[in-house]
Amino acid sequence: MGKLAFVFAGQGAQTVGMGKELADNFECAAKVFDEASEALGFDVKDMIFNGDNETLMITENTQPTVVTMSIAALRVLEEKGIKPDVVAGLSLGEYSAHIASGSIDFADGVRLVRKRGKYMQEEVPVGVGAMAAIIALSADDVKACCEEASKLGVCSPANFNCPGQIVVSGEAAAVEKCCELAKEKGAKRAVKLAVSAPFHCSMLVGAGEKLAKELENVEVKDMSIPVITNVTADYIASKDDIKPYLIKQVSSSVLWEDTIRRMIADGVDTFVEVGPGKALSGFIKKVSREVKVFNVEDMASLEKTLAGLNE
Repeated sequence: MGKLAFVFAGQGAQTVGMGKELADNFECAAKVFDEASEALGFDVKDMIFNGDNETLMITENTQPTVVTMSIAALRVLEEKGIKPDVVAGLSLGEYSAHIASGSIDFADGVRLVRKRGKYMQEEVPVGVGAMAAIIALSADDVKACCEEASKLGVCSPANFNCPGQIVVSGEAAAVEKCCELAKEKGAKRAVKLAVSAPFHCSMLVGAGEKLAKELENVEVKDMSIPVITNVTADYIASKDDIKPYLIKQVSSSVLWEDTIRRMIADGVDTFVEVGPGKALSGFIKKVSREVKVFNVEDMASLEKTLAGLNE
């Protein structure tokens, strides 16, 4: 019997109305939205179900709402008796993974990511930083482009998502230059991303320092399910390592492709993407065609996943 992994979405997967079907059909999911509102002091359900895209796009709103919706979907799977052997999350999703593993309480988690969003946003004024996805270029070539572009300012690989998709992050002019160089080297596309800050690069070290202060007030417990961190693409050995990794994660590369490969090497043959969107499912399929990939974001995807897992 192969192993089952739950993976959790990051920023960019948010949509107005996400999770509404699950909340309407499952008490355990509806409760999560209420718990989030209580923890944050405003009506999270209203923001997600009746809000607008502009509001959800603000990083300090995006982060807690994506985590809330992801945990609502998780609670439904738990209620159905489905427990993963290992968990991980892309960037922001790492917090959902910790909540799933029991190492961080949900209320603490949503408060943390709201602050995380705020600090990441404040660290670099809008327009100063940028991110871009480089399509169909090797990791070594992307690194070389970043190095060359760094003469103009900060530019480094932010996310190694899957073979042929690497996101770079840094100062706007340097990222622009990196895109030009990548195309010269044969990248199919180099696409600027609609983000409000340059995530996962050295420009965000200060945000990590502020986050460290917030983390001082949070109790971290033992993980009941193994968690693989973005920072090393390896298992977190003990609860004492959780905070240092979360601090570092803000300004270091997300090793997502390696995370997936690590899980597959350890016998994971089934992945469930828990939360909004299907971006991670796409990345996983690019890493391996041999594994089964499901997602849970609404009733239809839930039913399909439950049927697939019971086969």
